[in-house]
Amino acid sequence: MKKLQIFTFLLLSVLMATLQARAEIVDRIVAFVNDEIITLHELNTAFEPYRKKIDDSYKGTDKDRIMSETRLTLLNRMIDNLLIEQEAKKSAIAVSDEEVMASIRDNLARRKTTMDAFQQSLAREGTNFEDYKKEMRDSMVRTRLLRREVRSKVTVNDEEIGEYYRLHREEYEGKDAVKLKHILLLFPGNMDENAKAKLQADAMEILKRLRMGESFDSLAARFSQGPAASDGGNVGFVEKGAMLPEVEKAAFSLDRDKISDLIESPVGFHIIKVIDRRGPGLKPIEEVRAEIKSRLEDGKIEKKFDSWISELRAKSLVEIKL
Repeated sequence: MKKLQIFTFLLLSVLMATLQARAEIVDRIVAFVNDEIITLHELNTAFEPYRKKIDDSYKGTDKDRIMSETRLTLLNRMIDNLLIEQEAKKSAIAVSDEEVMASIRDNLARRKTTMDAFQQSLAREGTNFEDYKKEMRDSMVRTRLLRREVRSKVTVNDEEIGEYYRLHREEYEGKDAVKLKHILLLFPGNMDENAKAKLQADAMEILKRLRMGESFDSLAARFSQGPAASDGGNVGFVEKGAMLPEVEKAAFSLDRDKISDLIESPVGFHIIKVIDRRGPGLKPIEEVRAEIKSRLEDGKIEKKFDSWISELRAKSLVEIKL
């Protein structure tokens, strides 16, 4: 009887050790960011959409390397976001509940939807309005911090605008062209009607989410199989004659900042958004000054942000344990 008790105790000890080891694998610390941590569970949850996209669309032999590099890039982005949140708290940047609600109401007005419909949409996605308000508040705090620390320190003068125009004249002349963002779901090989119907339903769901106001860049990065997916679907200016006929017809019939209906071509289903358009011939600098200034500002802001976040990392305790 005593031997049986000892054996039972040893068996339970082994089982407990195994369970503990599994728990460590399932969830452990993957990064220290000052006095906060990022867990493996948090990283895996954030990485899942990227993992699925790579798994579904990438057929190369180095898929594991692509997965690993993308995962590390995402972890570094999560670290940067956490550093920004910490810096915002130190700076005592506050956003009132009234400001958050005003921003939400503005968004709903642009989407032409009601608060009830929006809350129902959140429920279908497994979240709630209070969580959404917190995300909105955090986003507004980060925006104010970055405006103070980055954007306010960037300027573009007339000489820089003129020099850019002189060096990039070809961008402002040529055929009729449209500047597009593009989401593409490719037809798989040996596709049957059921597979096509499923793909069409997926594309329609993406279009529905766009019409509800979700970010084109975000949805393109997650779902598009087009060449510009990693850049939010931004393919830049495309001249007449350089697109598939079905896509070109839609592109040149859309007004600026409008999203197309679902477009079917021989290669798949497309959704496009027209960002800008230009006609043949050289545009005078007066017409493109604001566009050039915005482009130069964006480039400077990106460099300034990289410098600022590097300085923030340098003075912080950041340790990656992946």
